[in-house]
Amino acid sequence: MEYEPVIGMEVHVEISTKSKVFCGCANEFDAPPNTHVCPICLGMPGVLPMLNRAMVEASIAVGLALDCTISRWSKMDRKNYFYPDQSKNYQISQYDLPLCHDGHLDIEVGGETRRIRIRRAHMEEDTARNVHTLGSGESGVDFNRCGVPLLEIVTEPDLHSAEEAHAYLTALKQILEYLDVSDCNMEEGSLRAEPNISIRPKGSEELGTKSEVKNIASFSGVQKAIEFEIRRHKKILDEGGAVQQETRGWDADKGLTIGQRLKESAHDYRYFPEPDLVPIVVDQAWEDTIRETLPELPLPRRARIREAYALSEFDAGVITATKPMADFYEATLSAGAPPKQAANWLMGDFQALLSDSKTEIQENKISPEQLAEMIALIEDATISGKIAKDLLAEMFDTGKDPKALVEEKGLVQISDAGELEAMIREVMESHPGPVADFRSGKHKAKGFLVGQVMKLTKGKGNPQLVNKILDEELEKT
Repeated sequence: MEYEPVIGMEVHVEISTKSKVFCGCANEFDAPPNTHVCPICLGMPGVLPMLNRAMVEASIAVGLALDCTISRWSKMDRKNYFYPDQSKNYQISQYDLPLCHDGHLDIEVGGETRRIRIRRAHMEEDTARNVHTLGSGESGVDFNRCGVPLLEIVTEPDLHSAEEAHAYLTALKQILEYLDVSDCNMEEGSLRAEPNISIRPKGSEELGTKSEVKNIASFSGVQKAIEFEIRRHKKILDEGGAVQQETRGWDADKGLTIGQRLKESAHDYRYFPEPDLVPIVVDQAWEDTIRETLPELPLPRRARIREAYALSEFDAGVITATKPMADFYEATLSAGAPPKQAANWLMGDFQALLSDSKTEIQENKISPEQLAEMIALIEDATISGKIAKDLLAEMFDTGKDPKALVEEKGLVQISDAGELEAMIREVMESHPGPVADFRSGKHKAKGFLVGQVMKLTKGKGNPQLVNKILDEELEKT
């Protein structure tokens, strides 16, 4: 039987506030275990939580970016359960009245635009972190993460392939980074994706039984976990079995999911309104104030940059993949660089230097003004493109201005026609064989001769002028 996958996505995003969501403890990753804790986040009797306003505003910003309706009145609820990572036996979350609801995110897959509906984005507190690597079979609980602000973004079951799920997560992460509400570091748990997967006979409207996969540390892992679950569900149904609704974990080393527990329903959590927190009232003025602070988002910025600077769809997509890259590019243009040349250098040699050194663009030593100045040196034939590659690497290491480096290292391009002509004649006299080959119709021999000239000039010969003079000399009999 032919089946259609049906996938919904739950994404948990740790919001980068200075303090936790209900207390004043620092919201920091990688502090010594159980040092950022207090009676409130440890769930001691008699304590009173207070909602972090910055968390609410960041959540509203995300909701607006996802075209959600912002609730004028919402509340916090208690979600009751006991795990070792939740000391007070309940989690403060939102149940029936989330802060943001009924939005959407458009994604591009296979050249087509797909609209993924956002059911809700609700606020809650993160749990503590179980640590199973203490040795001697021992485990511990680090409560530093308990109470960290968490926004859960839940889609409708609108995704129908692992590829679509990957595209959705990529687009969502890009928006979150543009908004600067989270560092989205999956290795540190700042962004956690949990797909809900089911399959149904093609053409059927009825949803199949779903499984939820947790503990996935990368988008590629999400894609592989979904593909595995689709195969697992098909095998069960083809053999006449029934899929169980359950929570499963992803084992990246083995490339498979492992059953963990049967999936709870809402009534199992015995939700009720959090009595210690007042309702959240968002009036139009507050919403408008937050809307005015939103940056230009990835899709509109990509479209504007593509049209304004005559870039290809691919180039515009790479340039706007991150906000720091897009900001750096437009600052380079403001400093006078031509759009296409700036894009080529950013996407090519500059990006390679960033990747090889594992440096973020906003932390590198080259400024947009320096990159524009280097491109200007190429444009006015002061240096060649080959020299520029070495110059860029030197700038990246030292942070020095390109003009200063050119003077310091004597990198000025040789553009004197007489000087180049003499060198070209010297090369031709030293290599009569390739000269004869070219004149007999073997035009590839010219590349060898150009290389020898550039070697003689120590890479400083003006390439266009070298080619022009060499052509003239080769045409002579």
